[in-house]
Amino acid sequence: MTPNDRPEAYGVFKPVGHVIVALPTEADAQGAMTALLGDGFAPEDIAFYSPEKMRRQADIDIEQAGVLAGIGQELNLVKSHRELAIKGHSFLVVHAPQNDRAQRVAAIARRFNATRAQSYGHLMIEELIEVGSGEHQVAESPDRGLDAQTQSGHEVGIAGR
Repeated sequence: MTPNDRPEAYGVFKPVGHVIVALPTEADAQGAMTALLGDGFAPEDIAFYSPEKMRRQADIDIEQAGVLAGIGQELNLVKSHRELAIKGHSFLVVHAPQNDRAQRVAAIARRFNATRAQSYGHLMIEELIEVGSGEHQVAESPDRGLDAQTQSGHEVGIAGR
């Protein structure tokens, strides 16, 4: 997959069989990419998104989202990715269709300060890195957005980043 590929559902970016990882800095993303390559992932398995590229992608998705995009969490995740991109996060989209590969991506992502790692399945999007307080999520809707699981209710970086 390349950053120009756009697998989608209902007009919103949804890369089924991939893990999207948000990392606070480009250096973290480059380190994670090097570690993934060292762990056996092929270069074509990994796509890098700069903060600007992810923000532009999210803006397009939000503008073009179909009515059905609000049924699941895809649109809320796009909004969350946009907020992190505005704060300077870089992103990796890693082909990991099997659970063991997704768990390997998550383990590497944690080592490089990832704030989010989400595995995209056909019916479910799984958080691979614990986010926030560990409390159970509350009701989410397209109007309310994704429950960020943080004290403020908004996405934040690590150590004030």
